[in-house]
Amino acid sequence: MHMSKASLGARGSTARSGTDLGTLFGRFLGSEAPVAIVGYDGSFAGAEDAPVRMEVRTPTALSYILSAPGELGLARAYVTGHLDVTGDLYQLLRTMTSVVDGLSVADRLWLLRQVGLGHLRRVPVPPEEAPGRVLRGIRGLRHSKHRDSAAISQHYDVSNRFYELVLGPSMAYTCACYPAEDSSLEEAQFHKFDLVCRKLGLKPGMRLLDVGCGWGGMVAHAAEHYGVRALGVTLSREQAQWGQKEIVARGLADRAEVRHLDYRDVPETGFDAVSSIGLTEHIGARNLPAYFRFLGSRLNERGRLLNHCITRPTNSDPNHTGPFIDRYVFPDGELEGVGTIISAMQDNGFEVRHSENLREHYARTLAAWCANLDLSWTEAAQEAGVRRARVWALYMAASRLAFERHKLELQQVLGVKVADDGQAAIPLRPDWGV
Repeated sequence: MHMSKASLGARGSTARSGTDLGTLFGRFLGSEAPVAIVGYDGSFAGAEDAPVRMEVRTPTALSYILSAPGELGLARAYVTGHLDVTGDLYQLLRTMTSVVDGLSVADRLWLLRQVGLGHLRRVPVPPEEAPGRVLRGIRGLRHSKHRDSAAISQHYDVSNRFYELVLGPSMAYTCACYPAEDSSLEEAQFHKFDLVCRKLGLKPGMRLLDVGCGWGGMVAHAAEHYGVRALGVTLSREQAQWGQKEIVARGLADRAEVRHLDYRDVPETGFDAVSSIGLTEHIGARNLPAYFRFLGSRLNERGRLLNHCITRPTNSDPNHTGPFIDRYVFPDGELEGVGTIISAMQDNGFEVRHSENLREHYARTLAAWCANLDLSWTEAAQEAGVRRARVWALYMAASRLAFERHKLELQQVLGVKVADDGQAAIPLRPDWGV
């Protein structure tokens, strides 16, 4: 990711002891790392020919990092431009995460003594950052309709053109499923939608409800390729407008619709299938029972639900997302282990028939999105603003790394609303055929 190098303020000395930044970082970085670090004091650490460079441009960058240690401080420094990156942001995170993970308590205290306690001063929080959980709680109950709508709007109502540049023609902002090593992103997104349709057993004339439908990719795919009548709902007004326009352009308006609507306000019932692709992350762990009960109430007997969402590797991991994701990307987002998802489905009207982990596929998907953003950086930054574009670059690169390192999973869980006589209408040996 290549960023501008506009001046952000005065240069200055870094450490009380006179130790330059290059020496400080060089102690932990090592000479073989594929990353070099350039200090605002003119110092340098790492190999001269390193493919990735991180520039600590101002003393404020250190203040951000040290006053909010961990991912939040780093994000603030990068989003505001006080810390800059030339080269592959993913490679930088991969290297620096290993470095930070290897720091002992003694290392951290030594570093703090060298740079000086003055860098612990608080600096202004970037305006792109959402308030913390406590302040958001004062403004409304977590996962209330109003608060959910505000959270979704902050993330999705950026610019449809920005998303077109990042996501590509499919406009699918969920994990793709790669059928082969050399498959393109578009082929993988088509394959993902087809996989969901096959798992749901869609046939012509059936009715599908897609909750959290985004720009309507699943709705359009199911209507066009499986002959169903499909309704998609989303809390993002811009998504709904874009999706409905696309449905009309593709000649599907007679059997497909995208509405700007909370899924809890869908009045229709009698659907043969429900797809939930990337919505459960916004529901909240305590609301999962009510969520699955509601979806079950919209289904006919023997109707199927496919729940596709990001999950934690274990059920004991905390549900809350980290501070960077919570403040800049998905306010109020929560992630549960797949066992929690399955238990909530089982206990609230569904028989679970299949579960599949697509973790590696999401890492590949994110790599493709990162590449798209890098290729279209100038236009993307103009559309969303440089700071918002930086948020996305950091979020997607960090998420790719999290899936690769098994910090996150992507699980598809298939459930069925069993009839009173026990019939589930599931083939004896299902073969999804894709």
